[in-house]
Amino acid sequence: MKKILLSCYLVLTLIGLSACGSQQQPNTKVNVPPISVQLWSVKGALKADFKGTLEELAGMGFQGVEFAGDFGPYASDPVGLKNYLTSIGLQASGAHVGFKDLGDDKLDKTLDFLKAVGIDMVIIPYDARAFEASGVHSLTVDLVSLSAKLAKKNMVIGYHNHDHEFNTYLDATYWDYIAKNTPQSVLLQLDVGWVNFAGKDPVEYVKRYPGRTLTTHLKIRHYHGPNRTPQGASPILGDDNYDWGTLITTQAKVGGTRWLVVEQEEYPDGLSSMQAVAKSKAGLDKIISEL
Repeated sequence: MKKILLSCYLVLTLIGLSACGSQQQPNTKVNVPPISVQLWSVKGALKADFKGTLEELAGMGFQGVEFAGDFGPYASDPVGLKNYLTSIGLQASGAHVGFKDLGDDKLDKTLDFLKAVGIDMVIIPYDARAFEASGVHSLTVDLVSLSAKLAKKNMVIGYHNHDHEFNTYLDATYWDYIAKNTPQSVLLQLDVGWVNFAGKDPVEYVKRYPGRTLTTHLKIRHYHGPNRTPQGASPILGDDNYDWGTLITTQAKVGGTRWLVVEQEEYPDGLSSMQAVAKSKAGLDKIISEL
């Protein structure tokens, strides 16, 4: 009888340990956001063959495209553009739009067009006020105002950095000033290539402003202006030593990131813009597969 009771006790103990062990194992799988591509990366190809370029990007495995002013033959047909994107397995992940197209005289027309395409994230690509002591406050005022206007259409406004926004300002940076003087609803599109170029840590900035990095440009940036990529350096994602895996994990868990956006602005000798984008997409796929 004692042997039977002892055996039952051991079985129950092992079951209990197994159950406890299974409860203690956290779910560490990273919920990686879908991958888009900023169409500025292939602007020449897009202008030469709008549909063919989009179809080739879809064939590379991209799930979305971020527009930068070129809507091809659909410039007056946003519903047709949305239907076309759907037919080739793409979504519009967002659009870069300058302040000039978001003024009161153009705002409704611009937003109605973007909304019909399926775009709800509208991102200012550049504004010199963003890194000027005399202008950064007025920039934040404009972003706050637009945030309220876009909210009425269930859309959000955002700002995209270059490296100058990470210059020192008021014991922090211009980027910090923009973030702290705009509401949570203003998205901060972190361009990782430019953040690294500025010598700052992109992961730190995702953590510093949780839930605001709704979309991110993933790229490698080596230079300003029209210079060529330095000898021996590569602008292809995954060919560098940056810890993209930690960044993507942080974005997924802290940043509220909805889209990872590949942007290619430097092209290795002998590669077309489309070939360079394809290589960066393949590099990113490998990085994600190892998370």
